[in-house]
Parts: sequence; structure tokens; C-alpha cells
Amino acid sequence: MLYSISIVYFLIFSDMFGRGHGYEEMRYNLTPFLEIKRFVKYRSYMTNTSVMLNLVGNVLAFVPFGMLIRWVRGKKTGFFTATLAAFAFSLSIELVQLITKLGVFDVDDIIMNTFGGMLGYIIYYILARFDRKRRKKIEKQ
Repeated sequence: MLYSISIVYFLIFSDMFGRGHGYEEMRYNLTPFLEIKRFVKYRSYMTNTSVMLNLVGNVLAFVPFGMLIRWVRGKKTGFFTATLAAFAFSLSIELVQLITKLGVFDVDDIIMNTFGGMLGYIIYYILARFDRKRRKKIEKQ
């Protein structure tokens, strides 16, 4: 719950990310990879912070989501379901941004957020596997 509140705050309302002020009209990008390509192409004209926040930040913001989904629901949640959940959560955030005119609805954000959720799920899966092996080794001793 705290994670969800934090994500919504930072992605929608935080002045730190330039989202404190609304737009007069709805702003959106529906072309996949358009903003990602723009950030890569013009990275030398932008600050490293803005490039990192947009590209890496959107991925990293959802890594905990992927880990939490697996941790909370356990083996009941497979990779596809976790990916779908990350997609749905990201889409809902983008729709709130579009409707409230706080921020920009960007399909690239959905792509990167979903990838972050997938990455988090994979990281949790790997860590849980190592933990199981470690526990079995301890039990044998």
C-alpha cells in the first residue's frame, strides 16, 4: 500500500519531477518508443539527470512492484500475470495523468514500467531460488 501511494505521488504529483502543475489540455504520446528514441538521440543536449530519470527511473520505479507481486501472492502469480498486473497498474497511472492533466500520458512510460515489473519479478524469483537452496543446505547440516 505504501509503495502504491509513493509511486502515485512521485509519478503524478511530485514537483521534483516537474509534475506539480497541470496542463490546460490533455497531453499524450501514443507512438511506442518515440520518447525513448528522443531521449537516446538527444541525450547530449539534456542533463544526465533528466535522461536517467526518464529512461532508468521508469524501469526502476516498477522493479519493487514485480517483486512485491511475487512475494505477496507467491507461486500463485506466474510471470505472465505479474507482467499483466504491472501493465495494468502503469496504465492506470497514465490514465490518471491524462484525465487530471497532471503529467503526460506516455505509452513509453507504460512500456518501461511494465519492463521494470517484469525485471522485479525475475529478480525475486532468482533470489527466492537461491534462498531455498541455502535453506536446504542449512537443513542438511
